[in-house]
Amino acid sequence: MTLQPLTAVNCAGLLQPGCSLLQLDGEILLFGQKGWPKRLCPTGIFGVRFKNGEMKLRAISFSNDSSYLPPLRCPAVCRLDPYDGLPESYLIHGGRTPNNEISSCLYLLTMDSRGCNRKLVLKCKEKELVGEVPGARYGHAMSIVQSRGKTACVMFGGRSYIPTGERTTERWNSVVDCPPQVFLFDLEFGCSSAHTLPELSDGQSFHVALAREDCVYFIGGHSITSDSRPPRLFRLRVELLQGSPLLSCETLDSGMSISSAIITRTGPSHRYIVLGGYQSDSQKRMECSTVLLDEKGIHIDHLEPPRWTPDIIHSRTWFGGSAGDGCILLAVPTEGRPSQPDVHYFYHVSFQQEKEYSEEERTQACSQESTDYENSTPLEDSEELYFGREPHELENSSDDEGDTYNEEDEEDESQTGYWTKCCLGCQVDPNTWEPYYSTELHRPAMIFCSKGEGGHWVHAQCMELSETLLVKLSQGSKKYFCLDHGGLPYQEMTPPRQVIPVRRTPMKVKDRNGAFMFKMSPSKKSFFKRLFD
Repeated sequence: MTLQPLTAVNCAGLLQPGCSLLQLDGEILLFGQKGWPKRLCPTGIFGVRFKNGEMKLRAISFSNDSSYLPPLRCPAVCRLDPYDGLPESYLIHGGRTPNNEISSCLYLLTMDSRGCNRKLVLKCKEKELVGEVPGARYGHAMSIVQSRGKTACVMFGGRSYIPTGERTTERWNSVVDCPPQVFLFDLEFGCSSAHTLPELSDGQSFHVALAREDCVYFIGGHSITSDSRPPRLFRLRVELLQGSPLLSCETLDSGMSISSAIITRTGPSHRYIVLGGYQSDSQKRMECSTVLLDEKGIHIDHLEPPRWTPDIIHSRTWFGGSAGDGCILLAVPTEGRPSQPDVHYFYHVSFQQEKEYSEEERTQACSQESTDYENSTPLEDSEELYFGREPHELENSSDDEGDTYNEEDEEDESQTGYWTKCCLGCQVDPNTWEPYYSTELHRPAMIFCSKGEGGHWVHAQCMELSETLLVKLSQGSKKYFCLDHGGLPYQEMTPPRQVIPVRRTPMKVKDRNGAFMFKMSPSKKSFFKRLFD
């Protein structure tokens, strides 16, 4: 096993306790970033890549028909291996948003496609549950069970805010353990049912849940009621019968006192490594354990931990996630050291054993490579596509260097732009903001105040504008004055400049309807007079 320090390249501020690491189509994905997503990565999901002791992130995009997935801390994440022709995917339920709101939604995350440059595109769909639906919670666990040719999802544990009717001013944001109910729902129709078992009498959260076929094992966990981490171990058996499912629970010995542990799988078999976590509020669990699930049950053995660094030993907290089979990404806070620009120290822990190849195998592997470069036709830039290339073949290429996420490229919206302090009573905080108008998505709606020569922008929510008035002001060319500069809701359109019309000379005679007159001399007048008389 190895413990390698990592340097986070312009992305250390995105990782936080409660984030999740996923694995789809051979790529490691970071979900649950710190704060709300910004311009460079509106989805809030990043591809994680380790190379030469560095950790880099790359923004991941969603398909056009995807649902919005907020960044969630401490959700229940469950991996679904391919079955019945369905691709590998992840189920995500609950969690806390950057505004500390607890979600009750269930999302299904799958791979949508890969472009010609092998860039991953994901699809996210929100699934609706019917029946006895689990409430909003975080710190719980989900597992997949298979019985009698059927597949279902098991959910247990977690904590949430106290009920609305029991809230007081002092305990408004207090959290409690969720009732010890087991929720079971199928993935095809979304039918959910709640089950109460006598063995599960106390609620627990941040426990370890491992599943094999029709059995789920719950290890450890923390209870708010007793403020303890008892060494508990339960085995839940689920039989998916034709009518209603049958659930039974059994209490086993040799449990572990642990919470918030990091789990990684070491291969296709049901062998796991448990690292990290806490034994108490002030004591980390520095030990490692291997957990093996087979037909006989569960087997927990001690595993020699890595040689911890002083920063890891003396830190009060740590967090991380599985970075592939037998690998873990570990993060330790810098404990407020001003000399360290990054927020956390990062380490890559590997429990994989290096394979030793014989000289004959190495020669055979090298003989597969072609060395006839002189007769080969060079590829033009437009012909150098990525069809048929695997993700590991792109690790040493520099094609995606331009796509690497860089926090410095993000706009400093705390000082300028959408997150500026627009007025004396501005209440918009980039860390706790949530959409207020239906037209908002990632940024607050703003309106321009015409006071002064240059004017300035203000938040529509701070100006207490209704959505109807905001839409009315955004249409046309109407001037607006904020509350600090007159307090007028709006001023009508500036009257247009009066243009003096051009005076035109008429083409026809004005007195065209008058009598027709001829000009005659006096002699002609006397002649016509004598003629008609």
